[in-house]
Amino acid sequence: MGCNRNCGLITGAVVGAVLAILGGVLMPVGDMIIQKTIKKQGIIEEGTVAYKSWEKTGTDVYRQFWIFDVQNPDEVRVNNSKIVVKQKGPYTYRVRFLPKENITKNSDNTISFMQPNAAIFEPSMSVGSEYDTCTVVNLAVVAVPVLFPNAFVQRLLNSYIKKSKSSLFQIRTVKELLWGYTDPFLQLVPYPVDTTVGVFYPYNNTADGEYKIFTGKDDISKVAIIDTYKDKRNLSYWPGYCDMINGTDAASFPPFLDKNRVLQFFSSDICRSIYAKFEREINLKGIPVYRYVLPRMAFASPVENPDNYCFCTEKVISRNCTSAGVLDISSCKQKKPVYISLPHFLHASLDVTDPVEGLSPNQEEHQTYLDVEPITGFTLAFAKRLQVNLLISPAPLIEPLSKLKRSYITPVLWLNETGTIGDEKAELFRAQVIGKINLLGLLQLVLLILGLATFVSFTIAYCACRTKSIK
Repeated sequence: MGCNRNCGLITGAVVGAVLAILGGVLMPVGDMIIQKTIKKQGIIEEGTVAYKSWEKTGTDVYRQFWIFDVQNPDEVRVNNSKIVVKQKGPYTYRVRFLPKENITKNSDNTISFMQPNAAIFEPSMSVGSEYDTCTVVNLAVVAVPVLFPNAFVQRLLNSYIKKSKSSLFQIRTVKELLWGYTDPFLQLVPYPVDTTVGVFYPYNNTADGEYKIFTGKDDISKVAIIDTYKDKRNLSYWPGYCDMINGTDAASFPPFLDKNRVLQFFSSDICRSIYAKFEREINLKGIPVYRYVLPRMAFASPVENPDNYCFCTEKVISRNCTSAGVLDISSCKQKKPVYISLPHFLHASLDVTDPVEGLSPNQEEHQTYLDVEPITGFTLAFAKRLQVNLLISPAPLIEPLSKLKRSYITPVLWLNETGTIGDEKAELFRAQVIGKINLLGLLQLVLLILGLATFVSFTIAYCACRTKSIK
């Protein structure tokens, strides 16, 4: 009987040890299973989860616009007063709802495509109609001295500006300002010129150039990384390494993210590659994600951040590259005097913000962020926030600009492009990814704890019986 009892206790201890070992072994094995699954489903190839999400976003993406309505146009033009603005918005449009076009699978484990552009006004998410009016800078007039530095040409164009009664500022509807209007001054120009002007003109029925990205089939660490944009690996906008096209388009990143990894991505809206750094962990609809934000140093002057030296292309306005917070993108906007910044000149230096009143920069409201699921690398929520500004400079030969005695980087509008994974897709993601990972982790933990507890209890019982039998 004693032998049977001791044998039973030994068997129990052995079973416990086996369970504990199995739980321990499952940890690296489980990680290998997860990695293998992600590598299989994470490549951009027909039939994978990644391909379905990539081909057409299942997330509703919206662009909200706030227009800077100029309150004192005459005082600015005559007295060189500070520009006083008041934001009006949001005016919301649904965007990025069309699937990718011209998808071509290449032999070098890349895939080429076009992303078509379209925008649909959403009245229920807007403060008013897209026919609301605002007083804004005259896009065509302020561009003349920059596009046509020749004195004779300026005098000629000034005659058409006067004849059309165009001024430094104009009243336009939201729709006209965003998507285009026929400019009365340009209509009078006798030689062929596009008479339609708008901040985002042309947009509808256009495409954001051809992208070629890596599928990740041969190397999952390269998935979604851009190989070429418009058949080039460089932009031809900036000197040095600033001209490189780096990272992905921010819709996804290579899987198995580390908090120390800097996420690089390219944005055609700002004509450059940029980066985001880990800020904190958050819970998004039951899914643990990493929040990455664009750091202040990305917009710092070259004095503070030497890596930004090649983004400083205009020495006068930037005060010999000591200004911060704005980016001159005229080189990729047909030399039009366009400057990009964060909304309300967040992180901009005093010389940029001082000539403008009515701005209230706020880190939480105006920063750009990405919420990325670290195992898959999928971006499940984001907010891309940008401000479009125009440079107004004195021009003696252009009547509306002739009385100016200083330059202004003038806010025109700011946008917030957002998208968050829908409830249905979040539930599917939890079930197919997070649920399976958690279940595997729970199984590992239960086996380990149950095995150790069983092993310890049966070993103690066996020792106790042996001691008793010796006595």
